[in-house]
Amino acid sequence: MSDFARSVFINCPFDEEFEPILQAVLFCTIYLGFTPRIATESADSGAVRLEKIKTLIAESKYSIHDLSRIQARRRGEHFRLNMPFELGLDYGCRQFSGGEHRAKRILILEEKPYRYQAAISDLAGCDIQAHAGQFATAIRKVRNWLVSEADIRADGATRILAAYEDFQTWYYEQQLAAGFSERDIRDYPTAELLVAMKQWVASDGRP
Repeated sequence: MSDFARSVFINCPFDEEFEPILQAVLFCTIYLGFTPRIATESADSGAVRLEKIKTLIAESKYSIHDLSRIQARRRGEHFRLNMPFELGLDYGCRQFSGGEHRAKRILILEEKPYRYQAAISDLAGCDIQAHAGQFATAIRKVRNWLVSEADIRADGATRILAAYEDFQTWYYEQQLAAGFSERDIRDYPTAELLVAMKQWVASDGRP
């Protein structure tokens, strides 16, 4: 059973271009003592994705929703509705479930400020943070939000960023030594990446 008060549901794009931001957010969450919950933490093909997401949302006091892909980038490409849909599920869980879910906290991220208003005008007035597609900025936004909403003391964003870069170097070298190619490393299962991050953080960078 997950710890509701320390769980952070992460809803974001899973494309290769977004991967640096996703990994930075996962690392920052773990560094601060929380447990990231993400749909790709399990590769069970028999699990219905929507049911899995509903469970993750219900089990997490905190949620991070990144809406950076709500706009199509090329002619003929559809914008992605999964992220705003899951944000709606999370908001509904907080509003209508009662009990501990009333204490849920939500961070909404975007690549560009105010762009979301053209797609989801109902979010006007919400405090949405922009990261400009930079993983360092995403770390700063997530760190500051968790410190504020969870009322915790934490290292500064610059130190967390340095730790993340040290982890990435260690992780890359470990994977190459274990016989992984660069392509293997890019396609590494999220569950195993999370284990590596937790081990690295728990050992203060000396696994």
